[in-house]
Amino acid sequence: MEGSSFFSSYSVSPNTWDEMFDGEKKIRPQYQKVINYLSRESADDLTKKEELAKRLFMSQGITFTVYNSGEGIEKIFPFDIIPRIITASEWTFIETGIKQRLKALNLFIKDVYHNQFIIKDGIVPIDMIYSCPHFIREMMQVHVPYDIYVHIAGIDLIRDSDGTFYVLEDNLRTPSGVSYMLENREITKRLFPDLLPKCKVRSVTDYPRILHKNLMSLSHRPVANPTVVLLSPGIYNSAYFEHTTLARLMGIELVEGRDLVVNNHTVYMKTTTGLQQVDVIYRRVDDEFLDPLVFNPNSILGIAGIMSAYRKGNVAIVNAPGNGVADDKAVYMYVPEMIRYYLNEEPILKNVPTYQMNNPDEKKYVFDNIHKMVIKKTNESGGYGMLMGFASTEEEIENYKKEILKDTRQFIAQPTISLSSAPCYMQNTLQPRRIDLRPYALVGPDGIEIVPGGLTRVALREGSLVVNSSQGGGSKDTWVLA
Repeated sequence: MEGSSFFSSYSVSPNTWDEMFDGEKKIRPQYQKVINYLSRESADDLTKKEELAKRLFMSQGITFTVYNSGEGIEKIFPFDIIPRIITASEWTFIETGIKQRLKALNLFIKDVYHNQFIIKDGIVPIDMIYSCPHFIREMMQVHVPYDIYVHIAGIDLIRDSDGTFYVLEDNLRTPSGVSYMLENREITKRLFPDLLPKCKVRSVTDYPRILHKNLMSLSHRPVANPTVVLLSPGIYNSAYFEHTTLARLMGIELVEGRDLVVNNHTVYMKTTTGLQQVDVIYRRVDDEFLDPLVFNPNSILGIAGIMSAYRKGNVAIVNAPGNGVADDKAVYMYVPEMIRYYLNEEPILKNVPTYQMNNPDEKKYVFDNIHKMVIKKTNESGGYGMLMGFASTEEEIENYKKEILKDTRQFIAQPTISLSSAPCYMQNTLQPRRIDLRPYALVGPDGIEIVPGGLTRVALREGSLVVNSSQGGGSKDTWVLA
């Protein structure tokens, strides 16, 4: 295959930053070695690699679940074989910005549940906090080990038409997708074993080791080998593959609520040899299902009494309950002010401009310009409950407006950001598709560590800006060059 034949269908949309081509349609230096390599491959060779990737995903059970009309449909996670490449300098900028952001967010959550200085000083409105469904009053004045509330974060980044990185969302509760980042790299090693070392791609495989180290360090008992478990909602959860993968890679037990019991404010795991005390719980169960004595009384996913054990300091829970107060999309717009307030620094990473629908002036502006807006529910994820004005009918827009007016606090709006594009192998050619990036940050007593890479999600449908797997998106391996 001649190199030029790759680009026969490659047409970058106007006002879009392309990761591979610059404004003069020259290949960016970081992509040159990859393109040179691919140009020596035939279409049949690349198609065989694509088929091999699908077989590997299938054989290893790398799936996710889409919930539609109340039914769970398990699907193979779509994977594009062409990597997304980030330069060393770009990564340094991203890494520094995420670390700054997480420092401020941890300080904010601690403040909200203790002294509330940021509220008293008028930086964040009190009603914004108390109306947040993830603000948990039971966490008031609770001591959290090392004052770390966010141990694991998946910060969603997008790139605008001028190449500027923006933070789209802070995923602080139970961020998912890291297993796909790890598996994407393993698949890429099989497909392009020579290319990764030639390009000096940094490794992401340290993630389980760093996470396990941080979890072990949170134990309150002075024992050599604390008992750490991963608490999963079970096999019907959309991210169950990830739960099993992480538990296996860290060498810890994968448990469900029925496997644990609380006795005298201490959590125990049921084993064939009797009860074993649990020191640290990496939970993938949402707050409202964590303890039926405190939250949802009908929950069978959590453990009765676990919050009392947590408040006593007898068990550590990762991420800390109640940290979703900083994950609310309406609170998101105050993060730059949090950075200035707590750190006395200017934000490194920008927020996407955000409008609150409970502000009459901002709501009017959004309604007047709704075809240029993306409107989201403040506590939904996975691309659900979202209106993309430019792609919606007048009827859909009018119905959505009615929903907004029922409870304006639960909606925010943002201008449509074009998202950068990256090359994907489709129909024997390279074609641009829109992407975002979710790097994973791990916060421990020794500081914040971010593995060099992340999950690049791809809007596989031509012209689409929706990258969520539940909405038809896929992913690709993310290379950070040394």
